[in-house]
Amino acid sequence: MRTTQAPPPRTESPGAAPRPRRRPASPQWAAWAFLAPVTLYLGLFYAYPLYRNLDLSLRDYTVRSFVQGDAPFSGLANYRKILDDPTFAPALLHTVVFTAVCLVFQYAIGLALAVFFHQNFRLSVTLRALFLVPWLLPLIVSASTWSWMLNSESGVVNTLLGALGVGPVNWLTSPSWSLASVIIANIWIGVPFNLVVLHSGLQSIPSSLYEAAALDGANAWQRFWRITFPLLRPVSAITLLLGLVYTLKVFDIIWIMTKGGPADSSTTFATWSYRLGFGNLLPAFGPGAAVGNLLVVAALVFGLVYVRVQRRQALS
Repeated sequence: MRTTQAPPPRTESPGAAPRPRRRPASPQWAAWAFLAPVTLYLGLFYAYPLYRNLDLSLRDYTVRSFVQGDAPFSGLANYRKILDDPTFAPALLHTVVFTAVCLVFQYAIGLALAVFFHQNFRLSVTLRALFLVPWLLPLIVSASTWSWMLNSESGVVNTLLGALGVGPVNWLTSPSWSLASVIIANIWIGVPFNLVVLHSGLQSIPSSLYEAAALDGANAWQRFWRITFPLLRPVSAITLLLGLVYTLKVFDIIWIMTKGGPADSSTTFATWSYRLGFGNLLPAFGPGAAVGNLLVVAALVFGLVYVRVQRRQALS
């Protein structure tokens, strides 16, 4: 029977240089590999558009120079132009009113519905899902639906008002009602978002706190004001911040329903920026970009305020 002998171990010759050992991959390179796609995405779709918008606002662009890319540098002339424009003051007022009213009502109604659905009664899940429909619909569908409902002649709202003995209201064609009309539509669209986020925040509050408060004799309002509202502050802060950023840039609803009119009665910075850049036969790219940058700065300021408040609360 033949037996195989193991080959003798290989020994390095005394004069031979030792083989270099393969170094393990650095964790830093792995981290950069994971960060590269995100960095590329942020650079292409966020940083570059912001840079282009800033460049547009600092140059005197025409249609020809926009295509050829040889617009002369004009500094802050476009910003001075929009500040001197008679549309600036009404657009600023409408933007502030539109944003503030929408935020207050969206948050208040969303919080009330979140507390209501937190009771976990029968059909609560089904009803909560139905409340998500306005949030899931495309904005063009929601805005078109509200335009039909608020139509002065054949709208459902005026039909109901007529049944109650109230005369028809020119919701979309009256300067007194156009801004209120788009505010109502935007509140209806934004309530589901507040409901979902605030309801998830209520789920994280321990039920033992409510049981202890009930044993101490606290009524429903006292439990809400002493327990629910304070513990929801972090969730409320991020909800209001996201709602603010979204509401500042609302364009679709206003443009589809009123196009910022009549007589600029519902014009905001978002619709004004679009109208300057794309709504005229001779577009004013520079002033339109300048108005858009004002919205970016406003959102950035509120974002920094939120970060600073969160840091103070974490340190306290």
